[in-house]
Amino acid sequence: MSGTQATTLLLTQSENPCFKSSKSVSSTNGSINCFSGRDHESCHVPNPIIDYSMLISNDCLKRSQAINDLNQACLNYGFCAVTNHGIPDSLIGSVMNWLSKFFNQSDEEKRRYDTNDPTDRIRFRWGGRTQRELLHMRAHPTFHCPTKPADSMVLTEYCERMREMGMQLLRGISKSLGLEECYIENKMKLESGYNVFGPNYYPALSQSSDDKNQIGQFPHRDPGLLVLLAQNVGGGLQIEHQKKWLNADFPPSSIFVIVADHIEILTNGKYKSLLHRVALNSEVERMSLPFFFGPSLDVTVKPEPEFVDDHNPPSYLQMTYKAYLESNDHHVIEARANLNQIRL
Repeated sequence: MSGTQATTLLLTQSENPCFKSSKSVSSTNGSINCFSGRDHESCHVPNPIIDYSMLISNDCLKRSQAINDLNQACLNYGFCAVTNHGIPDSLIGSVMNWLSKFFNQSDEEKRRYDTNDPTDRIRFRWGGRTQRELLHMRAHPTFHCPTKPADSMVLTEYCERMREMGMQLLRGISKSLGLEECYIENKMKLESGYNVFGPNYYPALSQSSDDKNQIGQFPHRDPGLLVLLAQNVGGGLQIEHQKKWLNADFPPSSIFVIVADHIEILTNGKYKSLLHRVALNSEVERMSLPFFFGPSLDVTVKPEPEFVDDHNPPSYLQMTYKAYLESNDHHVIEARANLNQIRL
């Protein structure tokens, strides 16, 4: 039995105004919450976990199993958790520490990056009522980050490791689609791919906070090919699966991977971009580290011929990645999605 088959990622029914649980039962190991309510009864969804060591293995059987698991994850869920990826907890911890120092700087220092310049390579924003703060940095083709705090080399190393993981995952996805390993890499010109590192900071909520159990980031999809995500606490991320909102409690030290818009466009809807959101339900500060892995800005992304026939006509307009990111007067650094507007 592969590592993928032996492990489960728990997805429990989320709290929202449309669902009021009448019963909560914990399993004997304390890790599964089962809820029963007027809408339905749910415990967990079978886990899409990818063992990264198998995906990059020289053992053909192990690699074939990982590619098959990746196909099932993309086809049926739109996400997976990647384990055994080799990125040290110490590196992720160092990135979290650097970002904590940044977000705890004075407002004056952070506002240096709260701009609307067309040449922006770094952009800071406040999230309004939820007090969310976000920092977007261009990570590739060239890397840019704030000058303070010092010791930003940990960010460079982290982004390089995320980029390498993304590349290997996309090679696996190409194979899972029955294509050559470098199909997506070549079609999307990933050597010059546009990558954004976009950490989010959510302050701790007090016991009396009116925002408790409110939505910190509303339902959305993401642009690009994949989003690779680490976070400092469990919980908060919620995904839509079979029209239900579920909490994604992925294994410690794993990287959560989200299928994004341009995989959906390229495959003409075979693999779907994941709808997800963030719930404010924590009494400790939450930090998430999404890495947006995209095509080159000048690539025209469209449903590729391998996914189009008389029974499956193109379902999306063709558009350069740059034009997609800049639609609705947005800047490419903001990494905003626009999928519904280009559906045919």
